[in-house]
Amino acid sequence: MDKWWWNILWHYERWVHRKASASFFITSEDAAFAQTHFNLDHSKCHVITYGTHLQHIPTAEERRAASTAVRALHKIEPSEKILLFNGSLNYQPNIDAVNTIINFINPLLLNARHFPYKIIICGAGLPAHFDNLAAHQLQHIIYAGFVPDISIYFKAADIFINPVVKGGGIKTKLVEAVGYNVSCVSTNSGAFGLDAAAAGKKIEIVADGDWQSFANAILNTDGSQNTGPAFFNYFYWGNIAKKAEAALINM
Repeated sequence: MDKWWWNILWHYERWVHRKASASFFITSEDAAFAQTHFNLDHSKCHVITYGTHLQHIPTAEERRAASTAVRALHKIEPSEKILLFNGSLNYQPNIDAVNTIINFINPLLLNARHFPYKIIICGAGLPAHFDNLAAHQLQHIIYAGFVPDISIYFKAADIFINPVVKGGGIKTKLVEAVGYNVSCVSTNSGAFGLDAAAAGKKIEIVADGDWQSFANAILNTDGSQNTGPAFFNYFYWGNIAKKAEAALINM
């Protein structure tokens, strides 16, 4: 994250973990890193990931109703695909992702024939230097700002795009999108910590910075396959809480 004090925090975090009776990590990659670099006992390390309150995908009726509402609000034609990106826009990795959407991904999609679409960007805290974002709406980008119920946008979306290449831990927005049965295109870094086997074919992962392949993945996304039970078995909060309980009992 390019913070000058990161090395101080690294040593403090290492000290805390080594004093702890148990350590919980949000991804298996984080746990493996800590075991190697903090010299932690494997038996004291547990992966308790970010989760979703959903236990199954939304119904077709729910998704149709959400799509109708979002399309009416933003004047999106029925023939146009809805591409969604959301996140706090006072967070630098998300700011960088918006820049990538505007400067790389959208221009590539504009050159594609027979692919009508709109990109909706949701999130509060848009920096002042994006004051010209409204002008990009003529180029298929809609800035919706903070929305009171992001679930409606997830249900309405055809594809969730995640061009994030910085930041640690699991990208919670990607877990939410897959839970809502949205097909996703993500960078490799953006998919960090997400169990690929659980997500199945709902996520297409592209190398960081390869925006042509990212755009091609969007154009070729097939949303016909639903999020499977394995995803909810792994990411449902109730199951995650049971894993945490078991780890604590066995300390």
